[in-house]
Amino acid sequence: MNLDHLTSSANLNFDTPYHVRRAIKIVGNGALLAEKLGVSGVTVSDWASGKRPVPIIRCVEIEELTCKQVTRKQLRPDDWYQIWPDLRDQAAQP
Repeated sequence: MNLDHLTSSANLNFDTPYHVRRAIKIVGNGALLAEKLGVSGVTVSDWASGKRPVPIIRCVEIEELTCKQVTRKQLRPDDWYQIWPDLRDQAAQP
C-alpha cells in the first residue's frame, strides 16, 4: 500500500508554501511567476504564505515552469493521489 500521500509536519514535502517559494526562486520572482501563470502577484503571494491553496490547474503549470523541480505532489500533498491517480504507481518521489 502506497502511503506517501499521508501528511507529516516534519516533512518538507508536505509544506506547500515552501514549494511555492521554491518555484518563485526558480522562475526568478513572484511577479514573473504570476505573469507566466496569468494570475495576479497577490494570488501567488497568497499561495506562498499558505493563505490559499494552489489550484489544480496551476500545479501542472508550475511543475512545467520549474522543469519538475517543484512537483504536483508537493503542491497538493493532501489530495494529489485523488487528482492524478496515474501518479500513484510511479516510484515514491515527492
